[in-house]
Amino acid sequence: MRASGLWRLAPLLVLVLAAAGTAVDASPRGGEHDFHRDFEVTWGEGNARFHDGGRVVELSLDERTGARLQSKQRYLFGRFDLDIKLVPGESAGTITAFYVSRFFLLICGLICTGGARHDEVDFEFLGNVSGEPYLLHTNIFSDGKGEREQQFVLWFDPTADFHTYSILWNPHNIILYIDGTPIRVFRNNAAYGVPFPTRQPVHVFFSIWNAEDWATQGGRVKTDWSKAPFVATYRRYNVTNARVWDGNSQQQQPSWMAQRLDWWSWMTLSWVRMNYMAYDYCEDSKRFPHGFPAECIIPIGRT
Repeated sequence: MRASGLWRLAPLLVLVLAAAGTAVDASPRGGEHDFHRDFEVTWGEGNARFHDGGRVVELSLDERTGARLQSKQRYLFGRFDLDIKLVPGESAGTITAFYVSRFFLLICGLICTGGARHDEVDFEFLGNVSGEPYLLHTNIFSDGKGEREQQFVLWFDPTADFHTYSILWNPHNIILYIDGTPIRVFRNNAAYGVPFPTRQPVHVFFSIWNAEDWATQGGRVKTDWSKAPFVATYRRYNVTNARVWDGNSQQQQPSWMAQRLDWWSWMTLSWVRMNYMAYDYCEDSKRFPHGFPAECIIPIGRT
């Protein structure tokens, strides 16, 4: 795992990540949202608890059920920000997720539109036994084609406090951020035959669910139900920089619709990949013995 030996580099990493937070055009915290008003519980209603006038929601998983929230609005492009504090202590077998989707028929991650040609971008946090780190599992589907997994070891304890997880989705690229630091980019390479989501509006979802068959150490460690309920907390959901879908493709184009990574952000992304990426499908020759997917061959660098 490329995360080995990282703590010797921690002081430099702190400087890089702190600077990256200022280099990225992070969206403001305006337009505060009310989970209770703006979302509906589509699964596990008794396991979703709203606090602070709807500004905070806890989703819990027990042996009976997990929970899922779905936004009432649909969006076509935008920046989606959410603060999450993950399940503390024993969390093996659990997945805490933040995603958007046109349908909820599929278990998916962050941006997802249902159906055979669905689009999807995943933020899924794979729980672990006490004392072991979470693994962040990301995946991207476009036009029904997925299997684009990248996994990361986090450089902080995601259970000790809230951290902000974000997606910027515009016609040029999809960028995943943690606390303003870019960790992954998926560029629009439709010109090279790689589908990119541009047409289907999506809902936003939050969920917690049991995936003990694969979530922790490949399914070797099962969920310890004696530690239930497992509770993840969400707050500060922000879609100020997202475009509500109203069927009008001629809406005014905000500045974030043209946003790409700048030079410093590319440097920071490279640092994160080099030191914290645990798995990249584009480097898994055993999985793709006859050649990597097209987007793995196209240079990821700046244009």
